[in-house]
Amino acid sequence: MSTRDQIGALCWRPQGKGHEVLLITSRDTGRWVIPKGWRMQGLTDSRAAAQEAWEEAGIKGEPNDDAVGFFAYRKVLDGGKSVPCVVKVFPLKVDRLASAYPEKGQRRRKWFAPEKAAKKVDEPDLRQLILSFMPQDDAAEG
Repeated sequence: MSTRDQIGALCWRPQGKGHEVLLITSRDTGRWVIPKGWRMQGLTDSRAAAQEAWEEAGIKGEPNDDAVGFFAYRKVLDGGKSVPCVVKVFPLKVDRLASAYPEKGQRRRKWFAPEKAAKKVDEPDLRQLILSFMPQDDAAEG
C-alpha cells in the first residue's frame, strides 16, 4: 500500500528565553497532534499548512517555506480502514489565536513547552521534530 502525502504546521510562539508549541486534539480519538491535512490545489505546501492551522486551531501567522522535517502515522479513514501517511511539517510563528474558527468546539488547543509537547504526541518522529525545532525568529534579532 502506498503512503499518502500530507502537510502539517508546527505552530510556535516566543516564550521567555525559549518558545512554546501549540498542540490540538484530534477529532476522533482526542489525542494530541499538530494541525495537518491533505495538500491543497492552488496553494504551496507551507500555505496549505497555514490553512490547516487556521481551520483546526484558529491560528493566524506566517509559515516558513522551509519544512523542518517529516513524520509518519496511520490515518483512520471513514469506515475504519487506515492508510499510511507521511506529513511534511512547516514551522508557523503564531501572531494571533482567533476565538472563532471553522473547527472550534471540535478540538482542544493548548500551549506546551517543547519537552512537554513531545511527551504528549504519540508519533516518535513528530516527538523528535518538536524537540529539535529551534525557531529562527527574525524579529528577535533586531
